[in-house]
Amino acid sequence: MTDRERFNAQMHYKETDRSFNMEFGYWSENYTVWKMFADNGIKGEGQANKFFSFDRIESVGGNYWMSPGFPETVISENKEYKIYQNSDGLLAEVKKDGKSSIPHYMKSSVVTPDDWAKVKKERFNPKDESRKINVELLKAMHSPRGERDYPLGVHCGSMIGKIRDMLTFEGICYAIYDYPDMVEDMVETVCMLVENALDVLLPQFDFDYASGWEDICYNGGPIVSVGFFKDVVMPRYKRLNKKLKNFGIDIWYTDCDGDVRPLMPYFLEGGINSLFPFEVNSCAHPAELFATYGKELRIMGGVDKMKLGAGRNEIDKYLETLVPLVKRGGYIPFCDHRCPPNVPEEDYLYYLDRKKELFGKISP
Repeated sequence: MTDRERFNAQMHYKETDRSFNMEFGYWSENYTVWKMFADNGIKGEGQANKFFSFDRIESVGGNYWMSPGFPETVISENKEYKIYQNSDGLLAEVKKDGKSSIPHYMKSSVVTPDDWAKVKKERFNPKDESRKINVELLKAMHSPRGERDYPLGVHCGSMIGKIRDMLTFEGICYAIYDYPDMVEDMVETVCMLVENALDVLLPQFDFDYASGWEDICYNGGPIVSVGFFKDVVMPRYKRLNKKLKNFGIDIWYTDCDGDVRPLMPYFLEGGINSLFPFEVNSCAHPAELFATYGKELRIMGGVDKMKLGAGRNEIDKYLETLVPLVKRGGYIPFCDHRCPPNVPEEDYLYYLDRKKELFGKISP
């Protein structure tokens, strides 16, 4: 089977020659800590995917966010920390030790409706030249129709996750209650930007799936209320899903970390029927959600990264629990986020070999 045939069969609960083989990527430290990467000049995910001969999966999309973004400017720094303004207009404090970590966000440029009105006018103009999609260039990169041998997706952006980025975790929690109309206008604004891009892209390509990004959950559940998500976010998903369905796209995943279970009914009702990369420790074993939602749901990811760093016995025990899920279909196993550097490279290679051994020919 081609990569495209394999992906579509597996995600539609049909028989495949083997499981689709992919991974989500690596922490930046892995590219220096792992000898196989350093010795082979591998410095990014694309190079790593070719190095491991993973199945190919691609996506295209439009410019759905600020354009232009805020200028990235260093505000102050000392020997240990740097404070800078990022492209979302946030003041962020980061350590200067070179290790991957989430910045400490200190202040947002958008707090009140007046702030948003200014940023919307200056940075969310739907007619900005940077939002024009070069369809011919994309067609030169990806065959638009049936002759393509790998799955190609259309990216559907973020209805609330990027807004969280702009407002900060605390900021969006306050804004939903203090300025609900402002937040809904933000959601509507980004939804319209995605709709504009879909209107251009969908007629031009035979897409295999749609993708999205939210990251609005943590180990305690969603950072926005379920009511807000249902009443404000889900209706925008429905609008996008109508466009996708009109062009035959019936697989739509979103990248949302944390415990997504409170939002699952509304993801599904809105049209998002696949989770990616499905963090285990912050949520549950993939089998739990499959038991609840059956073949209405698909999952991509769900291999507990903690087990990858706990030795080969733990790797084996965990992968064995996934064999029935891969056989039933609708599930593509890979690390449930970017693989951290505490995983020894020898054990990571062992994990990749075991995936091939365990998830060979599958018959749902």
